[in-house]
Amino acid sequence: MSGSLSSIYDNISLALYLHSRAMARLQEQASTGARINRASDDPSSAYQILGLNSQQRRLSNYIDNLSEMVNTLAVTSTIIGDMTSEITEAKTRLTQITGSLYGEMGRQRIADGINEILEQMVSLANTKHASQYLFGGSNTTSAPYVVQRTNGQITSVTYQGSAEDRNIEAAPGLKSSAFYIGDDIFRSNNRGTPIFLGETGSQSGTGTSSVTGDVWLTIIHDGSNYKLSIDDGASYVTVPAGGDTNQAITDSRTGRILYVDSTQINSTGVQMVSVPGTYDIFNTLISIRDILKNERGLSDAQLQELLNNSINSLDEIHSLLVQTEVSVGSKIGFLDNLKDTLNNLKYNTEDEATSLQEADIAQVAMDLSRREILYQMSLSVAGKLMSMSLLDFIK
Repeated sequence: MSGSLSSIYDNISLALYLHSRAMARLQEQASTGARINRASDDPSSAYQILGLNSQQRRLSNYIDNLSEMVNTLAVTSTIIGDMTSEITEAKTRLTQITGSLYGEMGRQRIADGINEILEQMVSLANTKHASQYLFGGSNTTSAPYVVQRTNGQITSVTYQGSAEDRNIEAAPGLKSSAFYIGDDIFRSNNRGTPIFLGETGSQSGTGTSSVTGDVWLTIIHDGSNYKLSIDDGASYVTVPAGGDTNQAITDSRTGRILYVDSTQINSTGVQMVSVPGTYDIFNTLISIRDILKNERGLSDAQLQELLNNSINSLDEIHSLLVQTEVSVGSKIGFLDNLKDTLNNLKYNTEDEATSLQEADIAQVAMDLSRREILYQMSLSVAGKLMSMSLLDFIK
């Protein structure tokens, strides 16, 4: 009989414990609003929720990256728009000069204005956003452009940024960059045949020159032969008897080469050689400023020819900037659309995780009420069973 009493007691205790645990779990779900509060509540669903939460975090990182990239590109677009406006202003001033609206004093004033535009362009090219330089490629910690000055004026601008992009993972399997390589977007790279402006008889050689933009070709005669220089007389190359159809003239300062057909040279002087498709913003403005200052003592006819050519170089730079501005705008639109797509994916992931984790409060309330009734009934039955006396068993 003692075994039977012990068994009854154990069964009653187990039943009451199971009811209590079930009610405790339902009460926890009601108070937290979550169906799964620990992995043991539903291992399969808990595993799915962990995966969905991990996916949410990854998507959030991508979205944050995209937001930062779009903000950076928006600043870049504004800077390039400002540069385009400055080039337009320079072209307007130069057109006034070529239209003979100004004399010598007017040219000097315009030269000063071009110099101010040059200073502004260098400042814009070295713009920082969030403590990072925009136009240095992967090198965002140091200014991409350095200048050399003579008597306070810029005489050369050199790119010292990186030639590599700084790519960031914008989405699974997709990398993009918000930082541009200045030497790619502020300089043309579609080399044409050099144009020799002047009447010395020199012409373009058959080789592919490496000089860029505008180059000053100096031609002298030593009594026996013509000599050529493209570094303002720092070094000369002697023209052989009869000339050479592809004579290489090297700039001792930069190592760049200009190939000259010297067979038709008939006079000395200084002439400009223009290499279309190779202009960069800064040295183009330097060249225009120096032409306007006319420190080489060129004639009015020569100045007019060079200034007319300078308008072509500004058109080339302007087209380059407009093309870059359109490209930046397209990238902003693409990244914005991508961010919207990832946001939608994130919301769907959150909804899926929520549907797995959240409790149905109405169902929990019904289950909890039913459990409480069963618990009360179990207590009542247990009370009656545990109150049986020895006489009850004998009967």
